[in-house]
Amino acid sequence: MKAMLTLVLLISFLFSAVAGDLQGLKKRIAVVDFQDKSGWGHNIGTGLADMLVTELVKTGKFQVIERKELDEVLKEQGLGMSGAVTPQSAAQVGKLLGVELIVLGSVSEFGEKKSGLGGSIGRLGIGGKFSKRTARAVVDIRLVNTSTGEIVLAETAEGKESSTSLDGIRVEDINFGNPTQWDNTILGKASRKAIDKCVKFIEKAMENIPWQGKIIKANPDGTVYMKPGSAGGVKPGMEFVVYRKGEELIDPDTGLSLGSEEQMIGKIKVVQDVAGGKACKAIIVSGSGFQTGDLVRIK
Repeated sequence: MKAMLTLVLLISFLFSAVAGDLQGLKKRIAVVDFQDKSGWGHNIGTGLADMLVTELVKTGKFQVIERKELDEVLKEQGLGMSGAVTPQSAAQVGKLLGVELIVLGSVSEFGEKKSGLGGSIGRLGIGGKFSKRTARAVVDIRLVNTSTGEIVLAETAEGKESSTSLDGIRVEDINFGNPTQWDNTILGKASRKAIDKCVKFIEKAMENIPWQGKIIKANPDGTVYMKPGSAGGVKPGMEFVVYRKGEELIDPDTGLSLGSEEQMIGKIKVVQDVAGGKACKAIIVSGSGFQTGDLVRIK
């Protein structure tokens, strides 16, 4: 009886460990450069988008697409500028990158004001004596589900910061790649607050979007390569279900995708991490006829 109880507990523990691992899978996301609608200049749209990428990586919950890879796909699709990316084109780019969500955004307000004297500091970032300076950064983001092209969330994130002292740093000299310098300015602190809110919006939206991988190659020996690998939280021993995507269902009124018919074709088990964690090798547990592009899901 005691031996049987021990065996049951062991099986329960192993099952819980696997389930916990599966819950640790990182969903893939890409961030397109923000539009600068504030008129500020100084590459503020790119700078705040980079800040968002950094913070998303820090959460440990996402596999964020590298800028080089994103830029190459945007260029191939003739979408080099952030303003040219629509929810529909973002969905297409997302499918090519294999991401679940793409973030589009714009900087609608950005700048400083001085209290008591009126007017705006404008583009200088330093100068003049006054009692109080207030910085404000407002970022509007739209989160696009790449499977359907649907905007799953549209939110505005605002950050404010005040100070009675000067930064001693000219905005023109700020390096967004140097967070220590940027965070020493009240504009940097206001931006940080806005970006932190964006991260929370994204985390919430991602809860309702299922994790998904993709078959890269099927081999004659009964093995397959899939993405992602350990970079996306996939580990040897994990088992997944593979689906074949069928005909896409298009809404006749909006032209947007409503998803597609799918057929389960089998199951696979991960045995080896490859390509520096960007992919992994798996054996076929059941099914046959696996092809490049087949979808990999948890269930």
